[in-house]
Amino acid sequence: MEKKSKNKPPKCGIDYAFQRIGGKYKGRILWRLRGGTLRYGELRRTVTGITPKMLTQTLRELEEDGLISRKVYVEVPPKVEYTLTENGHHLLPFLTLLRDWAKEQMVLNNIVAMP
Repeated sequence: MEKKSKNKPPKCGIDYAFQRIGGKYKGRILWRLRGGTLRYGELRRTVTGITPKMLTQTLRELEEDGLISRKVYVEVPPKVEYTLTENGHHLLPFLTLLRDWAKEQMVLNNIVAMP
């Protein structure tokens, strides 16, 4: 199976966007950060079904893409906080539209939303 590479130039805007926010967890992490800064442990608890390794990898990718910022405090135990960047905040209206569309589809398809 061929591994996806961010080094491949996108063919269009949709390709570019989904290279940045596609996948199972990126949108969910961005959505959780809409309310403000969260620590790693808080993200781990609120983004269900994600392993620590995958959370760390996804956070790194979002940071590399300039969608979130990471602040490390030098203390014991280590404290790391994640916040949306200005670019990350620009995505929120689109994530809201996507959420609203999904809610409509769930109603149409008799799917019960999780709380």
